[in-house]
Amino acid sequence: GLAVESRHMARKRRQLVIIGKEGPGGGAGPLGALREVRHILAGYNTSGDGSGPGDSGIERLFGPGMMVELPGSNDPVTQAIANVIDEELAFPVLMKLTKTLGWRLMDIESGRVFGG
Repeated sequence: GLAVESRHMARKRRQLVIIGKEGPGGGAGPLGALREVRHILAGYNTSGDGSGPGDSGIERLFGPGMMVELPGSNDPVTQAIANVIDEELAFPVLMKLTKTLGWRLMDIESGRVFGG
């Protein structure tokens, strides 16, 4: 009933944009070639289910508590979207990614950038 629906709506998925290191002009550098980004994310237990890019050209990679969307047509990859399903699982992985690679995360709602 209604209680289940409202509880479900409260747990809205959080979307974070994964962006590259800050470039000389303050913008973000690319994350890398599509092949490289796939390989890097695979090292963080995040990979595709074998279906490849859908009709939209978006490739979905599944990881701990999250689903990452890569634009299959952009090479090099300039950004990816992390759809956080379970913050407790996803955040340690995302934080390790940013610390190790210098990538940054931008919260779509607040515009806040962190990591890197």
